[in-house]
Amino acid sequence: ATLQDLEQRRPQLEELITAAQNLKNKTGNQEARTIITDRIEKIQSQWDEVQEHLQRRRQQLNEMLKDSAQWLEAKKEAEWILEKAKARLESWKDIPYTMEGIRKQSTEIKQLAKELRQWQINVDVANDLARKLLRDYSTDDTRKVQMITDNINATWADINKRVNEREAALEAAHRLLQQFPLDLEKFLAWLTEAETTANVLQDATHKERILEDAKGVRELMKQWQDLQGEIEAHTDIFHSLDENGQKILRSLEGSDDAVLLQRRLDNMNFKWSELRKKSLNIRSHLEVSSDQWKRLHLSLQELLVWLQLKDDELSRQAPIGGDYPAVQQQNDIHRAFKRELKTKEPVITSTLETVRIFLSEKPLEELEKHYQEPRELPPEERAQNVTRLLRKQSDEVDTEWEKLNLHSVDWQKKIDEALERLQELQEAMDGLDLKLRQAEVIKGSWQPVGDLLIDSLQDHLEKVKALRGEIAPLEENVNHVNGLARQLTTSGIQLSPYNLNSLEDLNTRWKLLLVAIDERIRQLHEAHRDFGPTSQHFLSTSVQGPWERAISPNKVPYYINHETQTTCWDHPKMTELYQSLADLNNVRFSAYRTAMKLRRLQKALCLDLLSLSAACDALDQHNLKQNDQPMDILQIINCLTTIYDRLEQEHNNLVNVPLCVDMCLNWLLNVYDTGRTGRIRVLSFKTGVISLCKAHLEDKYRYLFKQVASSMGFCDQRRLGLLLHDSIQIPRQLGEVASFGGSNIEPSVRSCFQFANNKPEIEAALFLDWMRLEPQSMVWLPVLHRVAAAETAKHQAKCNICKECPIIGFRYRSLKHFNYDICQSCFFSGRVAKGHKMHYPMVEYCTPTTSGEDVRDFAKVLKNKFRTKRYFAKHPRMGYLPVQTVLEGDNMETNLQAEYDRLKQQHEHKGLSPLPSPPEMMPISPQSPRDAELIAEAKLLRQHKGRLEARMQILEDHNKQLESQLHRLRQLLEQPQAEAKVNGTTISSPSTSLQRSDSSQPMLLRVVGSQTSETMGEDDLLSPPPQDTSTGLEEVMEQLNNSFPSTRGRNAPGKPMREDTM
Repeated sequence: ATLQDLEQRRPQLEELITAAQNLKNKTGNQEARTIITDRIEKIQSQWDEVQEHLQRRRQQLNEMLKDSAQWLEAKKEAEWILEKAKARLESWKDIPYTMEGIRKQSTEIKQLAKELRQWQINVDVANDLARKLLRDYSTDDTRKVQMITDNINATWADINKRVNEREAALEAAHRLLQQFPLDLEKFLAWLTEAETTANVLQDATHKERILEDAKGVRELMKQWQDLQGEIEAHTDIFHSLDENGQKILRSLEGSDDAVLLQRRLDNMNFKWSELRKKSLNIRSHLEVSSDQWKRLHLSLQELLVWLQLKDDELSRQAPIGGDYPAVQQQNDIHRAFKRELKTKEPVITSTLETVRIFLSEKPLEELEKHYQEPRELPPEERAQNVTRLLRKQSDEVDTEWEKLNLHSVDWQKKIDEALERLQELQEAMDGLDLKLRQAEVIKGSWQPVGDLLIDSLQDHLEKVKALRGEIAPLEENVNHVNGLARQLTTSGIQLSPYNLNSLEDLNTRWKLLLVAIDERIRQLHEAHRDFGPTSQHFLSTSVQGPWERAISPNKVPYYINHETQTTCWDHPKMTELYQSLADLNNVRFSAYRTAMKLRRLQKALCLDLLSLSAACDALDQHNLKQNDQPMDILQIINCLTTIYDRLEQEHNNLVNVPLCVDMCLNWLLNVYDTGRTGRIRVLSFKTGVISLCKAHLEDKYRYLFKQVASSMGFCDQRRLGLLLHDSIQIPRQLGEVASFGGSNIEPSVRSCFQFANNKPEIEAALFLDWMRLEPQSMVWLPVLHRVAAAETAKHQAKCNICKECPIIGFRYRSLKHFNYDICQSCFFSGRVAKGHKMHYPMVEYCTPTTSGEDVRDFAKVLKNKFRTKRYFAKHPRMGYLPVQTVLEGDNMETNLQAEYDRLKQQHEHKGLSPLPSPPEMMPISPQSPRDAELIAEAKLLRQHKGRLEARMQILEDHNKQLESQLHRLRQLLEQPQAEAKVNGTTISSPSTSLQRSDSSQPMLLRVVGSQTSETMGEDDLLSPPPQDTSTGLEEVMEQLNNSFPSTRGRNAPGKPMREDTM
């Protein structure tokens, strides 16, 4: 866009350089010339440098666009691969502990690993393209590319790591399944041996008087210690086998193997438990000696210390961690802690049981004997002290043990609850993160609004709105995540910094996403409003400085001149066009004057390039079928844009779409919406465009008749009146309507139906027959076609007045003199050669003559040689179909005004309030016969007020042209009225119309193609019948007002006002 703007400004640079060169040439100061030269070279150098830089930048952007498209495609493929691999990994949950499950999952994991090696190429391609973008366009903002690439690589590495870990876990599970039966058999064999040893020791300790043999007790104690050492050495093996067995059981759930394995595990646990109990019993028996109560006392003290340490250790595990991995680690630690408690449980139980047995079996005498106090106490008290001490310590151990177990259970419950909630929170956060990333990827693919094509704005807007609808449910996910976090906080679980940061990040990303979508929608709405298909932005280039195109509240354009600080409704080019049309006011005949103005307008609007079929296609494309419906400005612009876009494709160098659309819109509003309401009817739009398009005349007639005809193909007076009313507005806008019967179309409608024998409805054939007669109100349209046909006509003849040869355009051949021709310039200006009278007959050619036409004209000239002036006076012929009524006499406005004045005087004479103007007048209730008469007269006045307003408007609009032609009034009064036969229509001339009556008229034969018709009338073409020469000056002035229209300009600074220019 910048480069295009630079190219559009090149003419300004060239004008500036040209002006500088002229200034340099005019000055003789060498220093000034040197400065100007340096400035010219500097600005030219800067211009070239900027242009070169922009071209390089455009090339770089094109290459970047190509590279980015390749990278985006590779990124899309890589992301698809990542999602597929992650889905595969997620489908594998727990490690199976069956050979079949392991083999199946190993096959799948190997297949995935193989696919990952193949997919590595896609990831490498995406990385290579990303590195190329980062390397080649390092000066541009490539942070997003870097971030996406890092995310892809991190995810890819994590997937490979998880696959490797899964493979290792499957291999470990496979080894475990192979080794587990062997280890179990080995452990069970050891248990059998250990049970045998324990049984032997137990039997030995229960022998009579064994405790009295100190040496034997020491030997048995040594054997028990060896047994206890082996038991402790196999404790981890037991727990490992038990844990692995439970894993295998879960995998074999519901099978026969599971039942068998469960039986063996139960057997192993039972034997293990019995072995430990036997070991503790052996110890208890061996410890029953003279110092037994002291050993029991020490054992209880050790247990109390151990219980206190474990309770402290359990307390130190609090509080609950703030994320799932931390709590999982706490769970693992506590599982080890519970295993330790489980291991210690038999020792505590055995010790307490030993103390209970000791206290129940030992008589007080023995306790007295073994208890030694520093001071002498009675024997019974010493025994009671020992019993009390052991029982107290035993109770404390029992209490602390139960308390520790309850503490452990409560802590495990908290851990399990936290794990469940944190896992739910983590899953919710992961799901929300995934959905946000998907939405952010879509958001990241958005192009800047300024880079979007105008035609795609609506599509992008719909897509963003659809995205907003898709992410709307995410609000529930966000609320759910925040609710879970609040529940954890309420439960006393303080979230970890990682979880808090993740939670804050998710909330921030959600809010930013909503803001970005709302901002995107706002930008797209504004762009669509300002630049979209329904906007008028593209038309702003139709004007150049100091002009600016602006839009009123009802979408009607107006134009601001910043130099003069004024506004106007008309486009500057339209104003220039209207001013150029004033050159055609010298054409004497109004039909040709109007047609030539319309031809110039048609070319300026490029409608001479528009075929009827193309126009119909555009109208159908915009579904403009309801002709009574109004069209607003945007509808008009859209339809005109379609028309001119097609013309631009066919005639690229001839059509400037914004200028043509704006100019044509301006013209249509001038014709059909002078009040600038911003609406015209569909029928008016069609009438204006079709009338000036390129098509056969009768094809236009057929199309326009079809628009007002019923579905059966018939048209009544009302519908025909609508068509003729819209048609007559075209010459009316040029100030030429008076020559075509005025703006009242009732006479034309009546003429058409009288031609059809007063049928209630007419069909297309009758309408075409009537139009072929060229009725006065529509004669300008066939004349326009003849003017267009004559533009390129070249006649091998010489004008007898200006001597032009060959004659270009219309050729007028005399049917009174041999070899007498006049060109269109001389004929339109009323110039004649010596010896040729205005009343002599002539023939008009808009195409080169043929030999047959030459022979025919020769015969007519020969025939006319023998005819007199009286003959031509007796055989006058009109070249058009006049439409006159009694209500439309030349003095109708004067009569109506006199009637209104008389009525007003009567009203005031009766002492009533003055009557309002006709548009505002309302009927009043009659109070007397005289009042009734007054009301009747007012009713008659209202019936004529439409015609009165129309005529008065014409007089007002035509005063400017009247002023430009007043200098010809003297010629009008002095010269006799003349009539000339021109092209099948009677032409009204600014200098000779309506007033000439006493002189003969030249006869003109119009020739169009192979059809010829003789016509009469030169100056009265499209004018009312001639009046008597005794008509006073006042009547002549009034008739001139009717015949020679003009326009007036109105302009009020500061607000849009229409400027009518001819």
